[in-house]
Amino acid sequence: MDSTSSPDSRRRFLRQAGLGAALAAVAGPAAALPFSEPTSAMQNDNQKKLGFAIVGLGKFATEQMMPAFKDCKHARITALVSGSPDKAKKLAAEYGVDAKNIYSYDNFDSIKDNPAVDVVYIVLPVGMHAEYTVRAAKAGKHVLTEKPMANTPEDCQKMIDACKKANVKLMVAYRAQYEPFNLDAIARIRKGELGKVMQITADHGRIVDPTGDKADTWRVQKKLAGGGSLMDLGIYSLNATRYLTGEEPVEVTALEMSDKADPRFKEVEDRIHFTLRFPSGILATCTSSYSIEGVKRYRVFGDKAWLDLDPATDYYEHKMTIGDKDGQQQPKIKEGNQFAAELDHMAECVMQNKTPKTPGEEGLKDIRLIMAIYEAARTGKKVKV
Repeated sequence: MDSTSSPDSRRRFLRQAGLGAALAAVAGPAAALPFSEPTSAMQNDNQKKLGFAIVGLGKFATEQMMPAFKDCKHARITALVSGSPDKAKKLAAEYGVDAKNIYSYDNFDSIKDNPAVDVVYIVLPVGMHAEYTVRAAKAGKHVLTEKPMANTPEDCQKMIDACKKANVKLMVAYRAQYEPFNLDAIARIRKGELGKVMQITADHGRIVDPTGDKADTWRVQKKLAGGGSLMDLGIYSLNATRYLTGEEPVEVTALEMSDKADPRFKEVEDRIHFTLRFPSGILATCTSSYSIEGVKRYRVFGDKAWLDLDPATDYYEHKMTIGDKDGQQQPKIKEGNQFAAELDHMAECVMQNKTPKTPGEEGLKDIRLIMAIYEAARTGKKVKV
């Protein structure tokens, strides 16, 4: 989402999306030959890279994801979609994007005629993911969309169906599943280094500040965000329990605590504590919050050892600790560019005609579980899933 104030085209876009006055200040297919690993002299040969169109030039896109393209082997930025022409022109110049490949939200559909664009990366508020995925698919472009995938399971299914109908790839940007520390944790668990896994705790939270940070404006509006801390942050805890166990939960319980006198929580929730029961007997206790100092961690408890990753889902820094009866150790793991790895994976899936590691079905599973957690919090009852 753009982090600058909107020109006329941006305001028209927001009105059309039904975003309301509060968002006026928001800060913002064709088949390919199999890829052959280039020689070192060809690493920066743009002809060997797929073109990505970035839809939404907000804080996350411009500060985290777009800079990662410099480390990509198979992906490059070839188009920008924004309601702010000046911002788009400035970024186009910075990233070497041809000015003719700058689109507004009004003329987005004409991207179908641009052979320089292979993949559309949607970095908009959650409530807009479904619309722009369907439009991108109709334009014959492969789709990488940010998480959460959409506001509802029904919208997720529409996205999946549209991409299947258009015969294009659909991937959800679960960056932690491409990050070296998380991948190392999964490998250790699968090899049995912790023994039998018995339980997991996972916590994600931060202070949401829609008045001080324009990038947070849409996050407290249900139409755009789908929900509050659970959708935005709890999804990291939820998804981690699934990829760490390799299982799907069969039952959830949940409690919510939100101060409705706080204007931030008139439409969305603040804190949710939820538990998951897995088929093997593993129990997971997870939390999400919009009113605590930043945390992004999990711990996996086995009958031989425990593994702690804190931070677990940071952009740049991770720390693993493993403990057992003999003490603790911190394995030496090299940090990697999780964004570049994610982007390259999408490109490789297109070039090699492979199903992405995190396809639309992965996003749909999380949204179905999130809906079950909301139901459990609302009813105070266990919900089978």
